[in-house]
Amino acid sequence: MPTLRQLEYLVAIADTRHFHKAAAKANVSQPTLSGQLKALEERLGAQLVERSRASVVMTETGEKIVAIARRMLRDAAEIRELAAGGRGALGGVLRIGLPPTIGPYLLPSVLPDLRKRYPGLKLYVREDLPQTLPIALGEGRYDLVIAPAPLAFDGLRTVLLFREPLYLAVSRDHPLAGRKRIRRSDLAGQDVLALGSGYQLHTVVVALCESCGARVRLDYEGTSLDMLREMVATGLGVSFFPGLYVKTVLARDKGLRTLRLSGKPLQRSVGIAWRKTSARSGQYMELAEMMRARVRRDFPDIDAP
Repeated sequence: MPTLRQLEYLVAIADTRHFHKAAAKANVSQPTLSGQLKALEERLGAQLVERSRASVVMTETGEKIVAIARRMLRDAAEIRELAAGGRGALGGVLRIGLPPTIGPYLLPSVLPDLRKRYPGLKLYVREDLPQTLPIALGEGRYDLVIAPAPLAFDGLRTVLLFREPLYLAVSRDHPLAGRKRIRRSDLAGQDVLALGSGYQLHTVVVALCESCGARVRLDYEGTSLDMLREMVATGLGVSFFPGLYVKTVLARDKGLRTLRLSGKPLQRSVGIAWRKTSARSGQYMELAEMMRARVRRDFPDIDAP
């Protein structure tokens, strides 16, 4: 029988259609992934993947086995959770997925409390794209995900962690740099930089720009908050940043100024989600409250109900 690890590698290849990306996704070297795929094909006596320099194509048999592998990985995750759920305190391995726009700015605040409260817990933390996280959670690749809410995926339980304001950042020599607050009408005619379309922040910023006459610069699309920050500092445009990033990064950047919008607040909601079938649901609720409490203490401007 195939091992769960081999099935995980096969699913990663099917998801990425690229050996290097699949290896990174599975957190192994490419030779290891290729070797395990070859061993899996030999064990099953069937070709699962067509390989070429330009692309990776799943065979018909491979596609069918990937569908079964996803179910097996999800069932294995539920078995681990059932076993862990019967042992009381949260322990064992906890696999958390979250996007790069949240993880580096939230985790340094909450991880010390997490380790202190659950000393037997081993964390596996991985960054992933927002649109991929709920799918991966449903398939059993993660136990928890922290991501912009709502997470539209059947079978998930989502709990709000916090709502963070979005701040406008401008270069220090920008005409708006001397203001602390601006009206939406002040954005008319401004060039606004945004993350790529796979991020919820992109949707929020585009909608705002359309409503107030600002221009979204699609020729300069950021792939990270740090890249957006650098582009704003060089005068390519202005951009919006979430509160956690402003408090942990922009507060130390002397080359930028941050401003708040007057009137109806511009916010991003962040939630924590797990599968409804999880035996650890009660423990995850406690974990969510612990995170909210830490956010309330460390970031008083952020609403963590």
